[in-house]
Amino acid sequence: MKRRHFIKSAGLLATVPMANGMLPAATHVKKEIYDWRIYTLTTNDDVLDTFYREVLIPAYNRKKIKVGAFKLYEEKDLAQRFYLFVYPDITTYYNVKRTIWEDKTFRKAAQAFYDKSAVNPVYKEFESYLCEAFDKIPQLKMPDKDRGLFHLRHYWSPNEEANQRKVKMFNEAEMDVFDKVGIHPVCYGDVLAGPHMPALMYLTWYKDKATHDASWGAFGKHPGWLAIKDLPEYAHTATNNTNRILLPLDYSQI
Repeated sequence: MKRRHFIKSAGLLATVPMANGMLPAATHVKKEIYDWRIYTLTTNDDVLDTFYREVLIPAYNRKKIKVGAFKLYEEKDLAQRFYLFVYPDITTYYNVKRTIWEDKTFRKAAQAFYDKSAVNPVYKEFESYLCEAFDKIPQLKMPDKDRGLFHLRHYWSPNEEANQRKVKMFNEAEMDVFDKVGIHPVCYGDVLAGPHMPALMYLTWYKDKATHDASWGAFGKHPGWLAIKDLPEYAHTATNNTNRILLPLDYSQI
């Protein structure tokens, strides 16, 4: 009796839609955690770049954390910096965030920056977005060496349920179309915590601006995209989005 009841329950669970657009085949793969930090600088000097290049990134590397570093393709007023910290899991994220301050080499090397920026702030603020990788791409895909351009997209949804449907749209359909038109993935993240919620973020790469524009032009006309963009199950999944075209800095590890 108990065994029959278990089998029936298992069959019922198999019909329940999985949260987070989850794909059953990927459930055994550990999903990475991404921490995006977006700085708005108060000056256009290279103080923050020097700090990241010579002090902060080496400290995170000692803990086996890779960091991507980017700037806007076109800077208008104040400069911005975009940093992507890649963690194997949420436990590592927590441990590194706490223990980095116990690294004596880091503390000694960083003190000059902290002393200087305390009285003359280097940045106005920075936003932080903590993300969990999508099921379809649970681990970051390194771009080719000839990568020259990146595209960071950020979607907001009207509510949590709509956000999950948007994630599902990418997992089950949209990313496949991206692959066909040359929109190369780096990472996709469901935002767990950030200043604007609910949301998702993803980063793609290209050889240059011309290939970027050609790929997105092909995407808009691709039959795969035209077949899914107006499906009712994906209706009202996003209320807003931002597009940032980025260049890798010379010390970026992505």
